[in-house]
Amino acid sequence: MAKLIDGKKIANDIQEELKREILKWCDAGNRAPQLTAVLVGDDPASDTYVKNKMKAAQNVGIESITVKIPATISENELLQKIEELNNDRNIDGILIQLPLPEHINERNICNAVSVRKDVDGFHIENIGKFCSDMNAFIPCTPLGVQELIKRSGIETFGKNAVVVGRSKNVGMPMAMLLHADGRNETHAMDATTTICHRFTPPEQLALFCKTADIIVTATGVPGLIKADMVKPGAAVFDVGITRIQDPVTGKNKLVGDVDFDAVKEIAGHITPVPGGVGPMTVAMLMKNTLKAAKYNVEYNNRNNA
Repeated sequence: MAKLIDGKKIANDIQEELKREILKWCDAGNRAPQLTAVLVGDDPASDTYVKNKMKAAQNVGIESITVKIPATISENELLQKIEELNNDRNIDGILIQLPLPEHINERNICNAVSVRKDVDGFHIENIGKFCSDMNAFIPCTPLGVQELIKRSGIETFGKNAVVVGRSKNVGMPMAMLLHADGRNETHAMDATTTICHRFTPPEQLALFCKTADIIVTATGVPGLIKADMVKPGAAVFDVGITRIQDPVTGKNKLVGDVDFDAVKEIAGHITPVPGGVGPMTVAMLMKNTLKAAKYNVEYNNRNNA
């Protein structure tokens, strides 16, 4: 039976640590960190996600506001708004809630956010630094998985890891963190890492997963990772989250990529959905916002010198 990794508890522990660190930061004469979320349109899921992030910010002592913008805004108008936020010295972190309306290019918008305020880690300069093992903002979900791995005492050095899914915001940076050199600035995990994706043949996916000491899956395909694909004692991290109808109760429920009930009998560690990786994403956003606040004090001091 696998040990359940309680992401909610670990995220709460991290928030308490951040709360203490922010109190010290403010006691040293600094203002509280400030996070601004940009919410375009009225997607209910996006609205809920932003509210959860703002609630966490309040909990740790980060000041926050949500800038709500109608879905009809043009890309140029949104770029102008982001430039205003970039130039506001009282804002430390800028969060663009994705997805954006179809007529707006997400890459252009993510690249418009100031590199030093890019708390999501989506700007190409932060991506480039991160992939070069340099200090940068790291996307919050893979950073949260790394924190779960470390706080759960799971060994990664020289181990086999499989990342299922190759998205630019989760799969790719997760693979980077797992395989890169732990001696460098990202404090990565030195695992031998394989990436599988939608064009990996099912039998090959099963083969790679069966050899893995660590599996991180982020596809949004319910039940993709089955018990016969998991090595006994492996650590399984489920980033996927999909709303389905329970065939027994008829009610909607959230499930991950992993056949949880079966896999927990085989794995050594496993994250639940919900309550596993999700809360860690929010906690890492708070951590990145404090990091941004420290960056901005240094930046402003240099410019005022």
